[in-house]
Amino acid sequence: MTTTRAGGRHGRPWRAAGAAVVVTMAMIGAGMIGAALKTTPPARPPQPLAQAGPTVSGPAGTGTAPADGQPAAGQPADRGDVPAGLARSVPTSIEIPRIGVQATIMSLGTNPDGTVQVPPLEQADQAGWYEPGASPGETGNAVIVGHVDSAKLGPAVFFDLGALVPGDTMTVRRADGRPATFRVDSVASYPKTAFPTELVYGSSERPGLRVVTCGGQFDQAAKSYPDNIVVFATLAG
Repeated sequence: MTTTRAGGRHGRPWRAAGAAVVVTMAMIGAGMIGAALKTTPPARPPQPLAQAGPTVSGPAGTGTAPADGQPAAGQPADRGDVPAGLARSVPTSIEIPRIGVQATIMSLGTNPDGTVQVPPLEQADQAGWYEPGASPGETGNAVIVGHVDSAKLGPAVFFDLGALVPGDTMTVRRADGRPATFRVDSVASYPKTAFPTELVYGSSERPGLRVVTCGGQFDQAAKSYPDNIVVFATLAG
């Protein structure tokens, strides 16, 4: 696991992150899978199309290279002016048409040991928003996490997350009634030991969204998935 000080929504420390916060997804590997409780191997979740290719080095780890003509992971596509960020508002649900996701969102924080919380396995059909960071639509990188599967439900909220491709859209409904629609810039897979902390949780001057789940081939011996799938998206006009 890697510890780092959480970045700010606008380059300042997050309100709820005074001390160093563990933000690599290796910390939540066991909590985000649920498949460890299964007695039979789970189906392999879809993997990003960019899976084949050289690795891309970043400030906090490595990931798979983007497809030709696509921006590097964590970098917004060149679509001209990006809309101004919205005021802060609690997200209530997320819709991802390509993979049939329509799920409610719960607010998450950090555990007493500094690790990021994840939705309870009993609610693996719901997503979770990292509340100390930006809210979806606000300037900065908003982070939404979810399980890939669970012993009780089977495929969970983000089982098909790796099937997304650049150009797909995701809409987050907000408590203020102003939905925020994001366009996918890139989708990448990272070993949990090399999670791109800065690309996901770091500060940004644009309204961005990072959606994270587990991925790779389920390891029967370790009872866990070895990777994390991260979708990088930018607020659409």
